[in-house]
Amino acid sequence: MVAPFRGFILVSAAAFVVSACSFAEDALWPSLTGEEPSGATEQVIIPASQDEMRDEAVYTDDSAPIRAQPITNASYEPGNALMASTPTGTFVGAKVAQQRSELENLKASVNNRRIQFEQVRNTARQNSQGYFATIAAVTARLRIGTTPGNPVLASQWNAAQSELDRILTDIAALNTLGNQVAADSAMSSYLLESVRATYGLQGAVDEDHRQLSLIEDEVNRNVVLIDRLLAGLRETIGRYTDYVNSERRNLTALSLAIKNGEYLGPSLGNQNENVSTGRMRSAALEPQSVVGERRPLVVIRFDRINVEFKQALYAAISTALERRPQTTFDLIAVAPNMGSPADVALATNASRRHAEAVLQALGEMGLPNSRVTLSSTTSPSVQTNEVHIYVR
Repeated sequence: MVAPFRGFILVSAAAFVVSACSFAEDALWPSLTGEEPSGATEQVIIPASQDEMRDEAVYTDDSAPIRAQPITNASYEPGNALMASTPTGTFVGAKVAQQRSELENLKASVNNRRIQFEQVRNTARQNSQGYFATIAAVTARLRIGTTPGNPVLASQWNAAQSELDRILTDIAALNTLGNQVAADSAMSSYLLESVRATYGLQGAVDEDHRQLSLIEDEVNRNVVLIDRLLAGLRETIGRYTDYVNSERRNLTALSLAIKNGEYLGPSLGNQNENVSTGRMRSAALEPQSVVGERRPLVVIRFDRINVEFKQALYAAISTALERRPQTTFDLIAVAPNMGSPADVALATNASRRHAEAVLQALGEMGLPNSRVTLSSTTSPSVQTNEVHIYVR
């Protein structure tokens, strides 16, 4: 009886092991037939808790374009933890309340400076658009041809100059705003040091230090905003100043074009922004040797009244400056060495007047006098008064 009973137990255990293996296999390995897996249980959905729902990341559509926020629009709202504070009744708590008030004043000031910066930039943009619209009208009229000294173009030139002066007013406003932002920067540094020093005061409770840490974070955020605003102001002021200086020179060249009734081009001074200014230098070489040995860039012959030379002169000087922006020029008045001494003297005086007229034209085109040397000589190889321009 004992042996058959033991056999029955072994058979039952084997069957249980086989069935358990089958259950584990069905539960752990998915079915490849598309049918419900053997031994599947009912699915239980556990909802997310409130904390999980609050911390859950929210993703937007990837197809939506991401636009960078301008530096001047960077702002933030004050944290509720910073604002919702009750007095602790300690001396440190009173200091915290004072620092919180100073922080709110600083934040309001920084936000106002940001708004003012954007307003000034918008105003400067409108003034610049008006300026270029006027300049475009004048240039178009000159290109298609007009009369010398056209009063309509002269009136438009005056309007363009007034619009450019308004941008100077915008630059002055930006400089004033920069000084105010610098004062805010000093205030933020003072407030940050004050907050950090308050940590060391005795008689504080935990709530005081918690509020101090929040104020310190807010001050650090304002420091970042102020630094960005100062950087934007410096960059904008520098760009506007260069722009106005460049357009001043272009207006001078445009005035000459209106006077002549033909478009010359932008100011020669704008082809090299690092030109030096100063008084006119003397020639490094003897004018007679220069005329006899070097090939001139431009030769203007004054063999008749009202010689038209400005357009050709502008083209030659502009091309030379494009090739070598640091080029300087020797302007030499050459008179014929023929006839009596009185005839030579008269011719020399006339050639000098012609050279001065050429020098004045170069100045009106935007070329600084410091880059041109003026001298005179006589030569038996010329038949009439001439003005030679040499590249040094």
